[in-house]
Amino acid sequence: MRFTIFQDSRQGDRSGNEDRVGYSYSRDVLLLTIADGMGGHMQGEVAAEIAVAEITRRFEQEARHKLRRPFDFLVSAIQSAHRAIVSHAVEHNLLECPRTTCVACVVQGETAYWAHAGDSRLYVLREGALIATTQDHSRVQQLIDAGEITPEMAARHPDRNKIFSCLGGVVPPHISLGHEVKLQVGDTVLLSTDGFWAQIPPTIIASMLRKQPITTLLPALLVEAQRRAQGESDNLSIVAMTWENQSDASVADTQALEDQQFTSSTNSTQHLGPSGNALDDVTDADIERAIAEIQDAIRKVPR
Repeated sequence: MRFTIFQDSRQGDRSGNEDRVGYSYSRDVLLLTIADGMGGHMQGEVAAEIAVAEITRRFEQEARHKLRRPFDFLVSAIQSAHRAIVSHAVEHNLLECPRTTCVACVVQGETAYWAHAGDSRLYVLREGALIATTQDHSRVQQLIDAGEITPEMAARHPDRNKIFSCLGGVVPPHISLGHEVKLQVGDTVLLSTDGFWAQIPPTIIASMLRKQPITTLLPALLVEAQRRAQGESDNLSIVAMTWENQSDASVADTQALEDQQFTSSTNSTQHLGPSGNALDDVTDADIERAIAEIQDAIRKVPR
């Protein structure tokens, strides 16, 4: 497989970072995972950490060649992460179980599969358009679906933090599955927490991806998302993958990995290619130019 990956997790204006993000890949399969520990509950960061770690562990145990049923794996792995969080609470005699949202995506055979619980999001972006996304398990999404509020109103709604599915809750999570998407060259799959997506419309991301690669664009978008929050930014996290030309020898190929070997990373702040090495050709000037273009584009979109 040939692809480019970027991931970053930033504290924003909070006192700590309860987001966790990671990826893992072998010769034939890629996993992207993101989790947002829920504020208002004890040890949200621990729940998010357990979720990403457990899903990654299951992936590296079961995807040594290819996953036989990717959707079954995703549901089973997320359920396993939920049980691990509950076990942690019991083992440590916690009065309340830590909770987290979760999105996990598998790319295999040029096809993306995903599942989620909560209001962290996945976007599939192609040629300047959003072609697939998750639907938040949230009160405001229910209001949007009922036609009572607009998506623009949701970002400022008093119930915007109320979600009805999570890992670590009293009842097992409600897990929604995405549909299979056959990837084309240039497609980007992006997972993010609400600190990011609440500030940056997917139309802006899709449009800007036509001009800039993820390794330049996404650091700039993170800066802009925090700026737009005006001193009240939540944690901001992204993990994204752009599908490359599979015959392009200039892009690192996972076939160079030995059989059953995995490359993994969690909560890194580097810009990473599929070789796992930092992409040093992205400069501060590149990011500043990207920010300027984003701000110009975003001014045309109503808040």
